[in-house]
Amino acid sequence: MTRRWPALLLLVLLAGCASAPSKTAVKPKPRPPAAANLSALKADGVSREILLYTLSLLDIDYQFGGSNPEAGLDCSGMVAYIYQHAAGIRLPHNAAQIAALARPIGNHQLQVGDLVFFNTMNRPFSHMGLYIGDGKFVHAPRSNSVIRVDRLDNRYFATRFEGARTLFG
Repeated sequence: MTRRWPALLLLVLLAGCASAPSKTAVKPKPRPPAAANLSALKADGVSREILLYTLSLLDIDYQFGGSNPEAGLDCSGMVAYIYQHAAGIRLPHNAAQIAALARPIGNHQLQVGDLVFFNTMNRPFSHMGLYIGDGKFVHAPRSNSVIRVDRLDNRYFATRFEGARTLFG
């Protein structure tokens, strides 16, 4: 019996190795509800290029001070990157400085590619995003998150909204 014990143990171990691995379901990453129905967004000319670049950056990691998609982007780095590549406009990597360069517009004048600004850190123009139409904007919100779509009427952003600005016309 003592001779059979190691052989039996070896058979049990081999049988365990021969069994099919259990499949683990991989769930798709949930998209923010505001990102739904982006196919209805429309723009022409430079605004279209800005929209395409903006949407291509969705789900890119946030990185404080980030200025390219490979390393991650923060809010002003995202805007500067998009404007540089889609419109050939070089912008500073600072939301307040970008706000100073842009012309204020009314909310009813917002067009795809315009800039939206927020006071999220008890200082003016501490956060920004790009308007993509239909009351939606794209931004890089904070550490441990990704570039995403949100709505201007979202309670958090609506109470911190500082206004819209444009670099066109």
